[in-house]
Amino acid sequence: MTDFTKLRHSAQALLATTVALAFSTAAIAGGHGGVDLSGKTVEFVIPFSESGGSARWANFYAPLLSEALPGNPTVVVRYRPGAGSTAGANWFQEQTTDDGTLIFGTSGSTQFPYLLGDPRVRYEYNDWNVVLASGTGGVAYLPPDLASMMDGLDATGLQGTDFLWGSQGATRLDLVANLAWEMLGMNVEPVFGIEGRGDGRLMFERGEANIDYQTSSAYLRSVMPMIEGGLAAPMMTWGALDGAGNIVRDPTFPDIPTFAEVCEATPACATEGASWDAWVAFFIAGFPAQKMVFLPGTASADLIETYAKAFDDVIARPDFDELAAATLGVYPQMTRDAGAAAFKLGTQVPEDARAFVVNWLEESYGVTLK
Repeated sequence: MTDFTKLRHSAQALLATTVALAFSTAAIAGGHGGVDLSGKTVEFVIPFSESGGSARWANFYAPLLSEALPGNPTVVVRYRPGAGSTAGANWFQEQTTDDGTLIFGTSGSTQFPYLLGDPRVRYEYNDWNVVLASGTGGVAYLPPDLASMMDGLDATGLQGTDFLWGSQGATRLDLVANLAWEMLGMNVEPVFGIEGRGDGRLMFERGEANIDYQTSSAYLRSVMPMIEGGLAAPMMTWGALDGAGNIVRDPTFPDIPTFAEVCEATPACATEGASWDAWVAFFIAGFPAQKMVFLPGTASADLIETYAKAFDDVIARPDFDELAAATLGVYPQMTRDAGAAAFKLGTQVPEDARAFVVNWLEESYGVTLK
């Protein structure tokens, strides 16, 4: 059995577990173990700027978490961008706050450098305590005149165009987009170094870029107005995984085709082979459990239970599904065992997929990780 086949089987099993557990966690009862955060301020730190999907996600949860935590502390989102999120993650690795006043939110752009062995990574995910995992999606979009060059799902008409886009870095979550566009035979040049996906969107809005993608929360808030105003047009989503581990249409954007569909319709692209297997592996690592909330490694069992219970209570709110759908999209929000299962999806990839991407990054962008 190949590493990729093992990954698909693993993803299938984990997804089945995650879906079942996600429906059951809201019913779990439990106390707060004597933890009281009355009068305190909880800092919800994310290693990104305030303009992207992670900021949207964190600011969605902050007031709900304030209501659910014992003592109703003020929950404030803080931003520590830099080095595509590795600077903030390195900072969190050193924190020893154990009173519940610090939580940290990561994204796929934090997971991928860890998976690839980026030398700037000094953090270890396994040292942290996951208390929430949020699935999400991503949507690529174009100016309407360029989108019209596609022949249905076939992207061949885009191959003669020079594209420019703002990217956080070659080893970040953006590699899912970069590899997809290359597989379609497109000439897309990334401008590396932006601090968040929101900054890439701003480049598109200013006419400095002519292609972009955003994670679902940012797309819903900031790109949909451009779509409705005729200033942008969707190209494709990265898709979602069903309970069998197959790539299907994103439930938040069911009318937009997936990359798999566009790839199948484009002669230059193939949904088999090493590049496809690598793309799927990193898509799985980057999106079904893209955003996660952690307590420091010094957190006590009582504190971990307090936050798990608080997120359970948030997810069990009668208005949660409606609020989440409008802000984050339609994706699993997972705690406890479901969150742990999703954590595994987000922090491991097969060795052959990792090796392929490491070689591809060196050949395409001169990034050496060996």
